Amino acid sequence: MPQSSLRRADRVSVILERVSREGSVDAGALAEEFQVSPATIRRDLQMLEDQKLLARTHGGATAVDVAYELPVRYRVGHRREEKALIAKRAAELLPYGPLTLGLSGGTTTHMLARLLAERVDLTVVTNALNIAAELALRPRLKLIMTGGVSRTQSYELVGPIAEQALAGLNMEIAVVGVDGISAQGGLTTHDEIEAHTDAAMIHRADKVMVVADGSKVGRKCLARICGLNDAKVLLVTDDSANPAEVLNIQRAGTDVVVVRS
Repeated sequence: MPQSSLRRADRVSVILERVSREGSVDAGALAEEFQVSPATIRRDLQMLEDQKLLARTHGGATAVDVAYELPVRYRVGHRREEKALIAKRAAELLPYGPLTLGLSGGTTTHMLARLLAERVDLTVVTNALNIAAELALRPRLKLIMTGGVSRTQSYELVGPIAEQALAGLNMEIAVVGVDGISAQGGLTTHDEIEAHTDAAMIHRADKVMVVADGSKVGRKCLARICGLNDAKVLLVTDDSANPAEVLNIQRAGTDVVVVRS
């Protein structure tokens, strides 16, 4: 996508990713790259500093001292095309006819929910507020929300209330978004409470489909959701994934579907 056509949410997503990767950014260089005014970049950086996602400096910004999870509203524009392809392939892999489907939070699972909105005989169990909002007014499917404590970074309801609700439900397939998946680390995410809730959903499903773009393959985050051998897992990713990491995951006994961009 030409940098000049980026919306603000997409622009700040790029800024945050670069700050995280490189440690700092230069406001003048960003203004030139995005073809916007320096004042626009300064407003972007001020907004992100107000949310404690970076620290402004004279002429730019630096990363904050602690690692952070990019809020979901800024992840929407990140790897948009790859996530759309993964969501489309995931929808194609789901069986037709009556189906009880679990959907965890995440930008790719949200895209998948949009693709499934017109299906008939579908029951969706989710702890994601944005997915529930997408499906709540669809008369031909049944929506079950878990309840729980809202987590602003991921729009998910997590914790004991969500897990108690999931404990009483059975799902044929759970489609789960993760922040990392690797042969050694299994399925991982940034937050330990979210990980525990995701694990509760996985344990109530007969099969598990993980949707993760290539940047997450081979990555290991703080909180472990489950191991690759703890559930019958299918990974759907894109061809930007490291082939060696994909092979390691396959050797661990997990089926992998790679979509081509």
